[in-house]
Amino acid sequence: MSSRRPFCSDVSLANGEPLGATASRIDHWLIVEYRGLWGPDALRASGLSDQVKQNLREQVRARPRSRLLFVRRPNRRGRAELRGYAATSREGEESLRCTSLSSYEDLRELDLAQAGEPLERPLFLVCTHGKHDPCCARRGRPLFEALAEQVEEEAVWQTTHIGGDRFAGNLLCLSRGVYYGRVERKDAGRVLYAHLDDKIDLEHYRGRSCHSFAAQAAERDIRERTGLLGLDDLRLVSEQGSRIAFADRDGRVHEREVSLELGPEDYLTCTASEVHRPRRYVVSS
Repeated sequence: MSSRRPFCSDVSLANGEPLGATASRIDHWLIVEYRGLWGPDALRASGLSDQVKQNLREQVRARPRSRLLFVRRPNRRGRAELRGYAATSREGEESLRCTSLSSYEDLRELDLAQAGEPLERPLFLVCTHGKHDPCCARRGRPLFEALAEQVEEEAVWQTTHIGGDRFAGNLLCLSRGVYYGRVERKDAGRVLYAHLDDKIDLEHYRGRSCHSFAAQAAERDIRERTGLLGLDDLRLVSEQGSRIAFADRDGRVHEREVSLELGPEDYLTCTASEVHRPRRYVVSS
């Protein structure tokens, strides 16, 4: 009999762990098409030159709340050019740019955030980073395949770790920084077309990366109670400690009190060596 631990995504689901208020807190994204192997630490394990690695690290450090992602598509392995993207998902300042690279060495001095041209359509990234956590590949690849059947080729990519392995399949929608979790193949179309219609699919919604965890919890509660599902239906207007306020399109202010509690102790990833209690947020008016 195998003594292997259950998959972390199965444990999270069995424990009834809430999806809301779990989106990683990121404002800026640097995204590089990398066709080599993805190790647990994708940049460190990559075959990129030391100069390229250093430049990418410096760009991440230069902008607070930044994250570097590697992306790939199986059908692009033989293409001559590579893609690079940069996104800002800060509320009210969202932007997305795309650039073409002739080789990885183009990244030795390139400021990726300023390169290329604005991209008007959304970018969908599905975490399939199996060397980081098996659940990402196990649940992410079917989701990627389902989305790839429904959008143009370069609109959806496989990506390295975006946070929340136990909520796989995980989908990140840029430039808005919208996170979805536990998205199965059968759910892909509904989540995709809701986003393309500037709506949120609450069943799978983890939150927006531009908001703190407490603000994500408050926003979700407001949406659940009011039915305001448009991406721009709510705007964060204040966050004073545990008191969070969002305004809707009509100027009405919705205030919530948010407190933190801890869920049951367990392994939060498939590779974790210690148990932890996941954070949960309780919202009241």
